[in-house]
Amino acid sequence: MIEGYVGRESVTSGGELTVHVSTDAPRFRLRFYRLGRELEPVAESDWYPGSLHLPPPHPDGVPGRSSPADDWDWPPLALPVPEDWTPGMHLVQFVEDDESPLLDASTVEGPAREFFVVRPKRAGSRSTVLYKKSTFTRHAYNRSDRPGEDRAVSLYDHPVYLPDATPRGHKVSLHRPGGVIDLAYWDAPFIAWLERNDYPVEFCTDLDLHEDPELLSSYGLLLSVGHDEYWSDAMRAHAERFVRDGGNIAFLSANTCWWRIHVTDRNTAFVSDTDHHVGDDYPHLPATDQWWPPAPDGVGRPENSLTGVSFRNGGMWASSTGWPGDRPRDGYTVQHADHWVFAGTGLRDGSDGGEPDRLGAGTPLVGYECDGADYTRDADGVARATGEDGTPDSFLILGIYVLEPVHEDFHDFKWSHWNGPAREPGRSPRAATMGIHTAGGTVFTAGTTDWPVVCGHEQDAGVVRITRNLLERLRHRTARP
Repeated sequence: MIEGYVGRESVTSGGELTVHVSTDAPRFRLRFYRLGRELEPVAESDWYPGSLHLPPPHPDGVPGRSSPADDWDWPPLALPVPEDWTPGMHLVQFVEDDESPLLDASTVEGPAREFFVVRPKRAGSRSTVLYKKSTFTRHAYNRSDRPGEDRAVSLYDHPVYLPDATPRGHKVSLHRPGGVIDLAYWDAPFIAWLERNDYPVEFCTDLDLHEDPELLSSYGLLLSVGHDEYWSDAMRAHAERFVRDGGNIAFLSANTCWWRIHVTDRNTAFVSDTDHHVGDDYPHLPATDQWWPPAPDGVGRPENSLTGVSFRNGGMWASSTGWPGDRPRDGYTVQHADHWVFAGTGLRDGSDGGEPDRLGAGTPLVGYECDGADYTRDADGVARATGEDGTPDSFLILGIYVLEPVHEDFHDFKWSHWNGPAREPGRSPRAATMGIHTAGGTVFTAGTTDWPVVCGHEQDAGVVRITRNLLERLRHRTARP
């Protein structure tokens, strides 16, 4: 048995990576890989003496459960990051014997491994595109499971709630093992696609964006990819200033910016007052760190003022076959096909009297979670954002998929339905929404978590071409007047 975690998921070329390892083997070593068009082995360490370390107990005394909120505080092992390593997404594999096989592109997911990004010494020296890995969301869902033991402790499973702390809320530590799951599903195929098609990017984590107000100044385009649910005040402020200053964002993601977090414990943990369990109480309300509800029940800053869309107007497909599950594959009904986003796709919007095309039809493009904008339809049946929910006036709906069937109680899932969270009364039907708006720079939103999966596996030519258009058009900042 071997498992471990990294002290920080972002390091600079020539810097230092800290790992924390627990094993019942007498010795262990580390294998390092770079994730690009393939999973490429880059280094292997010498052997280190092994030692077994236990996790801290659950602070609520939950029998047989470890703490998701406390630093597991296993001994650190500091290693230099060679300056000749190519910056990018990397993995470290924790190896307890010579029989452990090398990982490859088909085995990115699994236990006894963690990811980290290597950033160049000079930001923007390799690319004007910055790919943000949604690490806070990863930690919220990290259950710290290992083979043979479902620890089931996270912000969702046996969570820890701190009612008297400042800030109050559910707490999760970034210093826990958990292996690689979400990276393999959303990021790995998209990163491979980027490299195969000669689109260089640089990488950062949520914590990097949270800590550094100048991080985005070296870039023209920020990518949000996959499932990007948890954002701090500082992350959002830095992203919004970036757009005001002419920077561009492509949200190839959904459920985006749904919860506000507060980074604590010297930036090794975070707290969020969510609707998750507090003892037997579920949902826990008010959930004061939800971005959209007015204070004091929420933050009072709807996320769609940044992204153009909100999860409250979309939903999550619940599949009885497990995540991500099968779901309707109808795709987005195309609108405004003459927009530059659609250039070269050949897609039609029905303005010629025919039926509009459906982007991504036959693929799982929409879902498993999707975001939407409140809308109305004009005399020609074209969906247009009302702006009444906080979506910017300049937001143009380029694609829409009305969710069917819908179940309106998000806290009591109904299988084979789009389960929708609570929202303001009187809104339009729930609909996944792809669109674009300008606020100095340009913000594109795919409105769905699985855009990078469909693009990465090249399942739909239209999705691939649109992604190319975004990268080529938005990687340079909009000139300010």
